[in-house]
Amino acid sequence: MATSITMPKLGLAMKTGTVGKWLKQEGDSLKKGETLVEVMTDKITNKIESPADGILLKIVAAKGTKLPVGGLMGAIGEAGEDISAILAASPVASGSADSKEKVKAASGGIVKTSATGGGKVKISPAARKLAEENDLDYTLVGGTGPEGRITRDDIEKALAEGVGTPSDDRPTLKVMPYEGMRRAIGENMLTSWTSNAKVTHHVSVDMSGILALRKQINEGLKDKDKISVTALLTKAVARAIEINPAVNVTLDGDNIKTLQEINIGMAVAVPDGLIVPVLRRANEKKLTQLNEEIKDLAKRGRRNKLNVDEMNGATFTITNLGGYQSVDWFTPIINPPEAAILGVGRTVDKPAAVGGEVVVRPMMGLSLSFDHRILDGAPAAEWLAVLIDLIENPQKMFI
Repeated sequence: MATSITMPKLGLAMKTGTVGKWLKQEGDSLKKGETLVEVMTDKITNKIESPADGILLKIVAAKGTKLPVGGLMGAIGEAGEDISAILAASPVASGSADSKEKVKAASGGIVKTSATGGGKVKISPAARKLAEENDLDYTLVGGTGPEGRITRDDIEKALAEGVGTPSDDRPTLKVMPYEGMRRAIGENMLTSWTSNAKVTHHVSVDMSGILALRKQINEGLKDKDKISVTALLTKAVARAIEINPAVNVTLDGDNIKTLQEINIGMAVAVPDGLIVPVLRRANEKKLTQLNEEIKDLAKRGRRNKLNVDEMNGATFTITNLGGYQSVDWFTPIINPPEAAILGVGRTVDKPAAVGGEVVVRPMMGLSLSFDHRILDGAPAAEWLAVLIDLIENPQKMFI
């Protein structure tokens, strides 16, 4: 009996997924558990295994197709087996009475609107303006609005994907497709950059106290148990939000909500880009718990072993470039629907004025980017002052 290959539910929060690269072709033999196809969400890319032994009889959802959880991607069975019953249930392959819906299903929800035969392209004024400002040929863009109308979101996505721009034929060292995690990151960052009123506060903070505390805590501990600077900084951020929740807000329609839970997103570099696993209720956890969870999430994240739920629900994010020893300050991009993100730079010995004397101290760069629609500069600076005090007087984190 033939077996359906369906869009998996990779977490409680997942509702849709996008078909990535098929790792097998129609007609290939498969073993249950063998890697078959990539599935992408706006957070992660996962490799999906074959649900059964057999032959890959049909690829129903091509690369780039967006499907709801449970949507049909393909079918596995014996050679020559009838899979018409499976295909009949597919929104992509079924004979829907509405041809437009069939096109939308097959193309991930996009209805092509390019003008043909002198026809007029339907496009919103805001979308037309954005396209013209960026010299983009909007007749090459697919519209997702009513009757295929091109929206501003369609133009923003096209800009991120390079649609309507001339091909670059210069000699290259390497070519990689703009897809999967890289595309998801690009689209999310572009949306954030164009939709938020961004402001960034930069400051240097003395790390003497927190480094001394770390040394004291780690004395006699095995390497695997030693507390990281990242764990201490996360503890400081969570405590700062407890004291002053100004940055723990979100814009929900016409309401600005101050969130009760303090869930810290932790940006982690992976070979294909960047992921942001979440430390839930970080303020309620002991330092040792945070340390263990940070190591676990980072390790599993680099191995692509996290699920969607573990990367959803952050209320504030930390992104740390300090380990590269090349960046003092930068402008991190906010992860919507969060209102702020903290960028951490390198720690470098620098001269500092202390008690009227110039001394050398380990100074670290901090960059707080925030959405000025929700958070003004003064309360953002006040929150940053609380964080600086906790870092420079780390014993206060535990009071």
